Amino acid sequence: MIVRVDGTIARKLRLTGRDFRLELDLPPREVSVRVETVDAAGRRAGRTVRNVYGLPRAARPHVRLLRLDPALQRDVRRLAGGFPGSAAAYVENLGTGAGAAWNARATFPAASTLKLAIAVTVLSRIDGPPRPGSFVDGLLRRMLDASENESANRLLVSLGGSTSGGGHLVDGVMRAIGLQRTVMYGGYILGTSLDPSRGIASPGVPLGVVDQPAWGVGKATTAEDLGLLFRSVWLAGGGLGPLAGRHSGVSPAEARYLLYVLAHVRDRGKLDRFVERRPGTIVLHKAGWIDAARHDSGLVVWRGGIFVAAVMTYDSVGTGTRSDALAGRVAQAALRRFRG
Repeated sequence: MIVRVDGTIARKLRLTGRDFRLELDLPPREVSVRVETVDAAGRRAGRTVRNVYGLPRAARPHVRLLRLDPALQRDVRRLAGGFPGSAAAYVENLGTGAGAAWNARATFPAASTLKLAIAVTVLSRIDGPPRPGSFVDGLLRRMLDASENESANRLLVSLGGSTSGGGHLVDGVMRAIGLQRTVMYGGYILGTSLDPSRGIASPGVPLGVVDQPAWGVGKATTAEDLGLLFRSVWLAGGGLGPLAGRHSGVSPAEARYLLYVLAHVRDRGKLDRFVERRPGTIVLHKAGWIDAARHDSGLVVWRGGIFVAAVMTYDSVGTGTRSDALAGRVAQAALRRFRG
């Protein structure tokens, strides 16, 4: 058997029986993988699998309980607490459980961050990942990549017959996986887009409310909930966690499809603002914003592991690149700490 990655031989294996297992490391990028067999007479057969996104072994899903990292907590508190407005942050090393939080249970206007919740709910109600190029695949990609509101609304209607009915179903799935402060609250305003299992928290991690912004009603979530949503998708990629349960019904293949789409989101300059300058570092994320609020949450992967980060900001006079810079600084501080 011969395995080729982007046409280059990565491994050869002489088969001695009908059953075999082979593992190899892929580069941290999108590749094509071809597996060929050659018999004693030189006859060949093979199959090429395209669009394979390689992540390091250290990013494999497994369950860890959250525990406080005092040094990271000081950094997160300094960064989020110094924002000229309301801010919240949640960070967790998914490989070790070490984490930190600031104002993580304060509710903020969720904006487009909950489009990930819509995607999770859609995948929980279909059989297998959508076929590439299909109608649902197109809607999911436009909703997550370009943050297209029309695609989000169409998916909500397909779920529940209306945007409010679909939002009710999304809320139900979020409650089922442990998100207690997230509310979908119907659909999205049209006309905006970009151009092209939960662990038991350690008492030491301050998962509370320090500064609750007064913003009214609407789509709502918290930094903790966004972190747990990304954590649940990551775990489901390995058949673990609350999304892999009987009632939520997201298969490993569906979760990995969603992670693949998130790895191609083109919305730059937020969590990835500083960390993607390091070779081999990958950010899978979904941001959201309105005039007064600006957020980003996602997974940051490097050769030695993976962590989830969610940063939310609110200022009644408006937010902007300072919010993006805060998300980038929190991710940078976490990566620096976890890399040692």
